[in-house]
Amino acid sequence: MATTPAGRTRGKVALFVTCYCNHSHPTSVEDLVAVLRHNDIPVQLVQREVCCGMPKFELGDLDTVAKYKETNVPVLAAAVRDGWDITAAIPSCVLMFRQELPLMFPDDEDVQLIKRHLFDPFEYLWQRHQAGLLNRDFKQPLGKVAWHAPCHQRVQNIGPKTRDVLALIPDTQVTAIERCSGHDGTYGVKTATYAIARKIAKPVEARIAQVAPDHFASDCPMAASHLAHGLGDHPKAESPISLLRHAYGI
Repeated sequence: MATTPAGRTRGKVALFVTCYCNHSHPTSVEDLVAVLRHNDIPVQLVQREVCCGMPKFELGDLDTVAKYKETNVPVLAAAVRDGWDITAAIPSCVLMFRQELPLMFPDDEDVQLIKRHLFDPFEYLWQRHQAGLLNRDFKQPLGKVAWHAPCHQRVQNIGPKTRDVLALIPDTQVTAIERCSGHDGTYGVKTATYAIARKIAKPVEARIAQVAPDHFASDCPMAASHLAHGLGDHPKAESPISLLRHAYGI
């Protein structure tokens, strides 16, 4: 199975389309497909998937997590064996397959296989850049970008790859904000905990306001919306992959 000189990437990607993207944020998937294809990377959608299991995992419903795993893992493992890498537009789903399921099922060969070939989107693009394969023909500068690094991305220990890729765009300055947004799964939408979630968000919102950015983005659309709400939707929440598509002018 071919790899680039930079690491494990194979040059073609199968997308795991998350439940949230299916129902609430489909443009992030559309923009990710556009960016990958603009970089001459073949893309296909995973043909059959259910929830990655992270919401149930956070609630302690491990039986349902195992049920979802039995549907998702055979399909994803088959794609890997056919030479595809896997990615998803939301960090929580990447984390689920990269860390939580491998810990729950350490002896499942398919789970471990998926772990080795699953990437955060910007981690994937950064490896392509390191191999000299990233299209850097950017048409639009982004100016000042306040980028929030969500917890489920930071815990993957891949470094601020979103920041690194966006910083390649000329006339673009990226300020990284690495602190919890307060959304925390369902914590930010429950009546009993919403007020606390808003308090947790305040330091991040204050930092965004201090930057006075042209764009504000978080890899987690739920975190982005939560923070933007606290800011009165000024600036509005955006997806980093959508910003990258804008910079390409596609």
